[in-house]
Amino acid sequence: MDDFESGSDQETIRGARLWRDNGWTARVIKNEDDDGWAVAMTPDGQSEPALVGPWTMGRDKKNPKPLDTAAFITLVKTAAEFVRRHEQQLEATLHQHLDISHAGGRVRVTLDIDPDDERPTAILRATTAAGDVLGSASVSPGFKLTRVRANAWAEAGFCADVVG
Repeated sequence: MDDFESGSDQETIRGARLWRDNGWTARVIKNEDDDGWAVAMTPDGQSEPALVGPWTMGRDKKNPKPLDTAAFITLVKTAAEFVRRHEQQLEATLHQHLDISHAGGRVRVTLDIDPDDERPTAILRATTAAGDVLGSASVSPGFKLTRVRANAWAEAGFCADVVG
């Protein structure tokens, strides 16, 4: 099933200010910051919009331009790309790695954060190029993985007690 067919069980709507199709809802709303209009793009199943952006005024310079097929397709592409980039950024924040030189070889040091709302955790791990684990330690989810810290941990023999 491709992205266009991934839709939902929601009814298709194609109105001047409300358009629902292909798993997204576009709603033209009054811009709270000025006299203009905005469009809120909300994925099906979500209560909050993934993206809110400016919307074009109509010819009368009072009311918004009506939504149409071409505009909706462009809005879906833009909102989906925005969501994808946000997910990539979150993934990069939660799963970090860097390579260091240690004992004549390359060692990969990784930091994996589980952002659980009640009990977030993080694991620091060092592995060889062959995948052998040299050390592992629980660290604070706020731990900052830097080359200096990774090298200091390596110099301490990847001991869990010295990370911090």
